[in-house]
Formats: sequence, C-alpha cells, structure tokens
Amino acid sequence: MAETISERKRSHLALCEAEAVEYAGKTTLLEDVELVHDALPELAVDEVDVSTDLLGKRLRAPLLITGMTGGTDEASAINRELAQVAEEHGLAFGLGSQRAMQRAPELAYTFEVRAHAPTTLVLANLGVVQAGKLSSAEVERLVTAVGADALCIHLNPAQELIQASGDRDFRGGLRTIARLVRDLRAPVVVKETGCGISRRVADRLRGAGVRTIDVSGAGGTSWVKVEALRAGGCDRERGELFADWGIPTAAALLGVRDLGLDVIASGGVRTGLDVAKAIALGARVAGVALPVFRALREGGARAAGEFLDRLVAGLRTAMVLTGSRDLAALGRTPVVIGSRLREWALAGGGA
Repeated sequence: MAETISERKRSHLALCEAEAVEYAGKTTLLEDVELVHDALPELAVDEVDVSTDLLGKRLRAPLLITGMTGGTDEASAINRELAQVAEEHGLAFGLGSQRAMQRAPELAYTFEVRAHAPTTLVLANLGVVQAGKLSSAEVERLVTAVGADALCIHLNPAQELIQASGDRDFRGGLRTIARLVRDLRAPVVVKETGCGISRRVADRLRGAGVRTIDVSGAGGTSWVKVEALRAGGCDRERGELFADWGIPTAAALLGVRDLGLDVIASGGVRTGLDVAKAIALGARVAGVALPVFRALREGGARAAGEFLDRLVAGLRTAMVLTGSRDLAALGRTPVVIGSRLREWALAGGGA
C-alpha cells in the first residue's frame, strides 16, 4: 500500500525531532567568515536598528521561520504555534509544502495560520514540479486560501531523487517559475531546501523575473539524509552517498551577492553571529527551521521565542562590535574570507 503524504510528513517530523539529520562532513562555511572588530563603535546596544523590509512588510528583526510542515493534525499545531511566535516577535513565517492541501483539500486547515498571525509576513509554499502541473489560477487559489503575502516555489531535486515516491522529471521548472511570476498577484520567492542555489541558477531565476530567493544552503538539515533514513536498500545507499551534497550556505551567498536580488539566507543558521555574517555577505534576512522546531518540541512556544530572542541578541552584539548602526551598515562591513570559502568563490559560488 502506497504511503500517503500525511504519513510522510509525520515521518519527517519524527526524524527531525529525534535523529541526526544535519550534514556531517560539510558545513555552512560561515565559520570561514570573520567580521572585522571595531574597538571604538560609538554605539549603544539600544540604538542598534535590526528592523528590515521584506516583500512589502516591515520585520522587527531580519528573521524568517522557514517552511517546515503541513498536512497532519500535529503539523497544524506546529504551524499555529510558530506563526504566533512570529507574530509576537515581528518576524516572517513560512508554511510547509501545500502539496498535501492541493491533493486533499480537507487538509487545508493544517496551513491556516492567518487568524493566529494577522500582521505577519506569511509565505505560502509549493514545489516547482507540482506547480508546473497546475494552472496559474489554481496556484493563486492555494496562496489566497491561506492568506499568504507571497509564494515560495521550492526546488528540491536531491531530496526527490532519494525519496522512493519522489519526482524524477524536473524539466520545465524555469518556464513554470516565469509563468507564475507573470501571472500571480503575490510575489514569487524561489527557495532551495538545503542544497543551495548557485550563481548560475540565480542568474537564470533573475532572467525569469524573480526578485527574491532563499539560497537554503548546505550545512544545516540534509533532506537527502532524512529521506535516506526513511528508505531501504539501494535508495538508502544512494541517500548516504549524497547526504552531504550541496553548496555551503556562505558560498551560495557569495555567489549571488551582486545580482541585485533580495536574498534570504537559510541552511544551518544557528546563532546570532551566523545571522550577522549572512547579512554581511549580502542577505536581507536569515531563515531558521530545525533549531526553532526543536526548541518548540522541548519547551513549547516560550522556548521557541527565547531561541529567537537569543539570535537577535547575538546579532545586536555583532552589530555593535562592527560599528553597524543598522542592517544596511552591517551589509557594508568588511569581511575576511577563509581559504575554503575562497575556493568556492573562485568557482563562482558553485556555478
């Protein structure tokens, strides 16, 4: 009997909560980025401005709780609680893939967070292969049904190739994205799911009219590893072989920094210093998923909020120590690039 989407989502949550699902041999390479210390910053912590604009909304801090789940009662509770945390902290919130909702409309309630986050920047979510099979009007209805401000089209070929029932045909993705950019009223964000976006891909997306991307680089959760843990036989073997596949987050950021795109940096962001380094490398905001999910599981919404507060406190500290009064100044601060990251930069950020 074929596995249902809801069963797969439950399995994903259980593995992410309890198993070693992060990259083992590859890091984000954010550790290969150093910010230059300013011993005379002439700043007070309280006057540092960490607010920013993203997709037409003002955020109190440059953070996005990135899309994780949907399609089950458990997922509904997670989405609701994390959306409330985002609302309370003035952050952005992303939904998990709405594929489950598209296939089974009765699961729409698992994605309905707007009542709990009335002012939050909410991002809808759909895979590029699934979007390609739908008309623009059908995709528009999925976005409208959850009251989202924008749509994330996610790219995840590596995960799909390991998943037993995953997609195997990725043709026409850029054409689908260009169509949706043209037809939808909401802006389209294109995101990877942990393997990174290269400069070459980002340039093609820009040519298709995309203005915001989430590089979602390697170094955090490996969805290839998640699928390998769920697989058996040859699929598990291939999953283990490709578990560390991808462009490190810092390398992806370097690769796209001068393309004129609004960039979200997710993939292994764990500290406020990581957030600061990502912004210094050209990101507008940073995205987090696994650590905020685990905090929620361990201590509820309060613990998730406290984790996000620690990120903001670490960011503020880094800004004072670099003499950066606001995020624009942090984006101009000098950075020191280590040898491993420099090798990626010479290769065009993975292009």
